[in-house]
Amino acid sequence: MAEQTDRIAFTFDAADEYRPEAPPPPEIPAWKDGSIRIGIHTSIAGDISGSLEIAHGLGANALQIFSCSPRMWDRGGMRIAETEATRFRARRKELGLGPLVIHDNYLINLASPNPVLRTRSVQAFHQELVRAIALGADYLVAHPGSGRESTPQAAVAAISQGLKQAARGLRLGDMKILLENTAGQGTSIGSRFEELRAIIDATPGLPLGICIDTAHTFAAGWDLRTTEGLEATLQALDRTVGLDKVYVIHMNDSKTHHGSRVDRHEHIGQGKIGLEAFGRILNHRLLAGRAFILETPIDKPGDDKRNVAALWKLLGREVVANGDGMKPRPKRSAAAAKKTKKARPAKKAAAKSKKKRKSKPKVRSRGK
Repeated sequence: MAEQTDRIAFTFDAADEYRPEAPPPPEIPAWKDGSIRIGIHTSIAGDISGSLEIAHGLGANALQIFSCSPRMWDRGGMRIAETEATRFRARRKELGLGPLVIHDNYLINLASPNPVLRTRSVQAFHQELVRAIALGADYLVAHPGSGRESTPQAAVAAISQGLKQAARGLRLGDMKILLENTAGQGTSIGSRFEELRAIIDATPGLPLGICIDTAHTFAAGWDLRTTEGLEATLQALDRTVGLDKVYVIHMNDSKTHHGSRVDRHEHIGQGKIGLEAFGRILNHRLLAGRAFILETPIDKPGDDKRNVAALWKLLGREVVANGDGMKPRPKRSAAAAKKTKKARPAKKAAAKSKKKRKSKPKVRSRGK
């Protein structure tokens, strides 16, 4: 009798198929809830996490900081320890502060035709990006630079190339690099919106945006004092860079007059732009969703509180500050300033005399 073999028929059930779970959607930062964001530049002296406490204590819900000294070149990379960065990110989340804006070092000049300064600037900006990523920054604001004796076209090309070199090998994630418009002093790039657009167009691989400074805009020739002037400025911005690329607005009144091309910040409502103009800027429908960050001076104790409160008041809100705020920045005495002014010509004359002596050929006597 032939041996019978039991055969089992397998049927496919779609429910049995293994399906890996989809990765969770990226967490939307708490500050992106559509609320008005008012911030101020705070000090990182002592402890970088202290800058968060200062901003919160002043009644701000956003902030800007330097990630290192703004007037010194990096020493050995000046990296932020991971424990410190983790503590900073966690505390910021607890306080609900955002966006976090970092401003780059004032010495960086990616447009410089000097190869040594430009190389140093690229390296320093790379370190700015590394620190911004470590702290979980949303935006890194950069002054475009000054072309010195080069043409604006050459300066734009140098800035674009420098940005690409500085960002090489880094994952920026959701962070954006924001080019700040300038007052137009000297050969600085960025007082014309078209120059900012040219840099963006020349750097398609990087997430670039724009930071508009009210004092710089006013000094560059845009009259923000009137409704018509503000409308003309916003239309020009939209035609060139596009308002969708404007993420941060530096809120600074101006010590200098309209079209002066000189960058001097003043307290809100105490400068040439005026309080009414800032009310129109804050409440303009085309600027909804932007972060408004103060960079106003601190001449007397409480100036930072008063400037934050002034912005909230223009929005129809009373915010009570429960922190101590920042100390006034030390000013040089009139005597010290006078001494420095007197010393400059003497120093120049000494340097000129030394150069002259150096260039004079030495006469050597020949022996017989």
